Amino acid sequence: MLAESHLYNSLERNAFSTTGEATCIYGDPAYPLRIHLQAPFRNRVLTPQMLAYNSSMSDVRTAVEWLFGDVINYFKCFDFKKNLKIGLSQVGKMYIVCSIMQNALTCLYGNGTSQFFDLDPPSLEDYFA
Repeated sequence: MLAESHLYNSLERNAFSTTGEATCIYGDPAYPLRIHLQAPFRNRVLTPQMLAYNSSMSDVRTAVEWLFGDVINYFKCFDFKKNLKIGLSQVGKMYIVCSIMQNALTCLYGNGTSQFFDLDPPSLEDYFA
């Protein structure tokens, strides 16, 4: 899926900070390690720093997965096994629309993730600005 999505090509072209430094996204251990794509350390022997990195990044990944869960819970059409057919449905477009709507709901009512991190979501006006 990574190859078919052309995500990494897009990252190579666009994933740089305003100072020109490479930025990256973090994935699970199945992803290859690249400049713009990072994953947990998977060496047989991990140093304390590697263990701490894996642990802290796992916590962040868990919080991101909560947001995926919010989309699935609010928009039951995303019960993939029952309703969506990759190649026959516009899954990507549908997910983007549902994510925008979920973000709008978060702006209005908050969510577990914003409560966990003790952060107020932006106003609806700021989100759509």
